[in-house]
Amino acid sequence: MDSIKGYVEHIVYRNEDNGYTVFNLNNDDGEMTCVGNFHYIEEGELLKLQGEYTTHKLYGLQFKAEASEVCEPEDLVSIERYLGSGAVKGIGAALAGRIVKKFKQDTFRIIEEEPERLAEIKGISERKAREIATQVEEKKDMRQAMIYLQKYGISTTLAARIYQHYGRSVYRVIEQNPYQIADHVPGVGFKTADEIASKVGIHTDSDYRIRSGIFYTLLQSVNEGHVYLRKEALTYRASQLLEVEIKDIEKYLMDLAIEKKIVMQESKEGMRVYASHYYYMEMNVAKMLHDLDVACEVAEASMMKRLQAIEENTGLYLDDMQRTAVMEAARRGIVVLTGGPGTGKTTTINAMIHFFESEGLDIRLAAPTGRAAKRMTEATGYESQTIHRLLEVSGNPEDETVNGFGRNEENPLEADVIIIDEMSMVDLPLMHALLGAIAPGTRLILVGDRNQLPSVGPGSVLKDIIDSQCFPVVMLTKIFRQAGESDIVVNAHKINRGEEVVLDNKSRDFFFLKRQDANVIISVVITLIQKKLPKYVNAQPYDIQVLTPMRKGLLGVERMNRILQEYLNPAEAGKTEKEYGDRLFREGDKVMQIKNNYQLEWEVATKYGMTIDKGMGIFNGDMGIIREINTYEETVIVEYDEKRMVKYPYALLDELELAYAITIHKSQGSEYPAVVIPLLQGPRQLYHRNLLYTAVTRARQCVTLVGSDSVFQEMIRNTNEQDRNTSLAQRIQELQ
Repeated sequence: MDSIKGYVEHIVYRNEDNGYTVFNLNNDDGEMTCVGNFHYIEEGELLKLQGEYTTHKLYGLQFKAEASEVCEPEDLVSIERYLGSGAVKGIGAALAGRIVKKFKQDTFRIIEEEPERLAEIKGISERKAREIATQVEEKKDMRQAMIYLQKYGISTTLAARIYQHYGRSVYRVIEQNPYQIADHVPGVGFKTADEIASKVGIHTDSDYRIRSGIFYTLLQSVNEGHVYLRKEALTYRASQLLEVEIKDIEKYLMDLAIEKKIVMQESKEGMRVYASHYYYMEMNVAKMLHDLDVACEVAEASMMKRLQAIEENTGLYLDDMQRTAVMEAARRGIVVLTGGPGTGKTTTINAMIHFFESEGLDIRLAAPTGRAAKRMTEATGYESQTIHRLLEVSGNPEDETVNGFGRNEENPLEADVIIIDEMSMVDLPLMHALLGAIAPGTRLILVGDRNQLPSVGPGSVLKDIIDSQCFPVVMLTKIFRQAGESDIVVNAHKINRGEEVVLDNKSRDFFFLKRQDANVIISVVITLIQKKLPKYVNAQPYDIQVLTPMRKGLLGVERMNRILQEYLNPAEAGKTEKEYGDRLFREGDKVMQIKNNYQLEWEVATKYGMTIDKGMGIFNGDMGIIREINTYEETVIVEYDEKRMVKYPYALLDELELAYAITIHKSQGSEYPAVVIPLLQGPRQLYHRNLLYTAVTRARQCVTLVGSDSVFQEMIRNTNEQDRNTSLAQRIQELQ
């Protein structure tokens, strides 16, 4: 094994998750490129490395380090380089030179033992001298802590966050109760803390572990849409997770309640256990809805006359239920408008807008996703925004230390009427933020289809508001003549009613191609997207969306995306690629953002590069195209709707995935010229009526299902969608 020694001249690349680093090391023989996994290094440090010389096919001779040791700088040049490298804030190259010239080999001893003497140098005050000494000491402490934490398999980035939170007490925390890290440090969950605990030697049945595991189980259920778990279900799930029998869960629940992490409430079906955050969120949503429901006195005769005038002037024709909806919206602070496709929700919204405009009221329109907001704009002719943009998102609303939305109770929305579309997608946290920004006296109109899949996040907000029976709900059921000519609309309603759908392919917009083999199905899907459907619906292959029930499996999102990428965007000379984990991204790829990122900046520019709009926030479900992969800058540029350009550093590529095929859940709120739905046997709890109904209603011009007709008919019969544990309806009723 070879050994070299030198100082870090320049860090070329660093993966913060695993510590893999490429840097230039300077020694007596010149400069050498070194690679390896390092706990924590900075430019200017003196390193002793052990490893071997290798030749990289692109970058030439490198030193691959297997072991490393940080040394105190020995000669005056090394000391000066380290101090002037930027490792110590406030010391540049010139000041480092003056310090070393004054104290020579004694420099580090002076900084550590007599820091006040630094003030003898021009440009350093006593305060600055103390700051320099503190930094040098902290660097030493942090390096030792990083090495200590990495013994337990903690990544460099995470180790830095843990140290920043706990400082020197990190050793006590790790050895006594590492589970508290999951509560205090973002990015650390129960499983990471549990791995650390097992390496430290904490027993599997320790109180710390069981308590932390119970709370983790409760938070995991939130990811499934639940707001609470029954005590028995919580006990069973936590026992499965921890692989221990929990004999006296009341004791642990009481401890968690005392810590104000959970709320327990007795109900008819037994004890409910809530994470405190969601318990109070549900209570607040109910209270804010109650406060908004203010009655307004409006004479019915004059309203009917104004509605008649609107119909004559605009050419809109309203049936009795649609007129009722407009009148309820004028009379009440909260109204729910619900109905399936083709039942006239858009016409009703337009009539409401015209009515409120004639009153001189200020109206704002919004929807949960960019695509849904765009559809709303096209259908009404009025500007619609995402709810996040309406609330002026900034920072991270999931982080309670940050003021995530510019619009809130202190700075409410300036509007008389707010209309929200696609309400089935709105989860409890987003509803909480929205209501917090609406002042009493504002009319709120909630529009949606309760038969769509529920929101990805926790809660069943639209369903619970309807089920509470405390607010006016107008349900549109009549299918209008023009919509009735579409088999997409007719069959969607048949699916929703549980009726059999005729699959004879005599339709103009609803087709079923019967195939039983997964690879044959994929081949048919490719042919449809490349050759058949673009001409049929007058759209680009990019606009045609494959919707599949699952992520895994032969027809799952992951496998289909890899195959579709090769056919729809194959590798070509001059087309840059980037491999990231198990994903391969290529210029021209269709991609989707898979988590909310409130800090990502976007901008819209002219073809000459002039910025005409910019903002923050790209959200779960947003879809775009990779326009450029810059290997020098290590960035990927994605273009989203409305020509919004976002530059992703490589480190954020885990937030993107290919989107030639997406799950039906991810398609909520979107509409495509044509959808292709591959369908073979799958888990019964997933293959239910609501899923099929949601998939079919995503298409504007054409639905093509490819696969098993028996699976299709079985999904229509299967009404067993998973119930969510929510109590918003009950909370609303309690306030009446």
